[in-house]
Amino acid sequence: MPVRPPRRASKREFPKMPQTSSNQTALPALPPRPDDAHKGHFGLVLLVGGSRGMAGSISLAGMAALRGGAGLVRLAVPEPCLETVAGFEASYMTVPLPADAEGRIQAEAYDELVAQSQAATVVALGPGLGRSSGLDRLVSQLYRELPCPMVVDADGLNALSSQRDVLPHGGGPRILTPHPGEFARLVDVERLPVEHRVDAAVELASRCGVVVVLKGHRTCITDGKSAFLNETGNPGMATGGTGDVLTGLTAALVSQRLAPLDAARLAVHLHGLAGDLAAESVGQMAMIAGDLISFFTEAFCRLEGE
Repeated sequence: MPVRPPRRASKREFPKMPQTSSNQTALPALPPRPDDAHKGHFGLVLLVGGSRGMAGSISLAGMAALRGGAGLVRLAVPEPCLETVAGFEASYMTVPLPADAEGRIQAEAYDELVAQSQAATVVALGPGLGRSSGLDRLVSQLYRELPCPMVVDADGLNALSSQRDVLPHGGGPRILTPHPGEFARLVDVERLPVEHRVDAAVELASRCGVVVVLKGHRTCITDGKSAFLNETGNPGMATGGTGDVLTGLTAALVSQRLAPLDAARLAVHLHGLAGDLAAESVGQMAMIAGDLISFFTEAFCRLEGE
């Protein structure tokens, strides 16, 4: 049997892009809530995801969207997972979708999701979704056709990485929130060197007309014209589910009418700040994703005080 040569990291060159700024410089702010406000003032977040064995991902995103200030939150999940997802939190709504034999959303859910999106201020797609050829088609259709803002994370990004030609053709504003591995797949490299990550994120955002949130130490947030590096957060946040929390929080801020870049910047800052507050309370070693949601209240108060 012939021996395959070892794979090499890609040497793809990324153009030099605008100088980065601190994400804490002139952070966007949510407008004050009027005295006569009701839940309709603060938008409806539609979260799409979950699968058998990964019901917690979409549930964390839903709870984060609630704590992030969304007026209404609705989770569209495979029918076999619905009762599990609903059991995490009484304050969000759930919608059952047709499921395949593995407990994942079927492509036939498209019509129901389009109908549900009509009332949504923003759609978030990906947490706990799983992978299948049907889901790849479904994600592509929703990405290209839904006109409302969309946050894409996790397996939503993995579905898009298998059909990269779709990325520049979003039907409305799009926020992509990859970790470094997901990002490397989106730009078709084996590994993204740390020193290239900002340039690569800006290039992808500029080429595809999206906001990119490249997660990690000093998360990069860019729309292809401006780039910001976040300064909050700590290594205790390197645990499963924290990305799902960020997805829900970002969607909640979009639902309150912040522009996509502003929502992403503020969400990343608050997410990291909640992580720093959690670390002060429970320590970095013991921190779990749900701890971040518990500290959103204090993070918002801290931000208002600043």
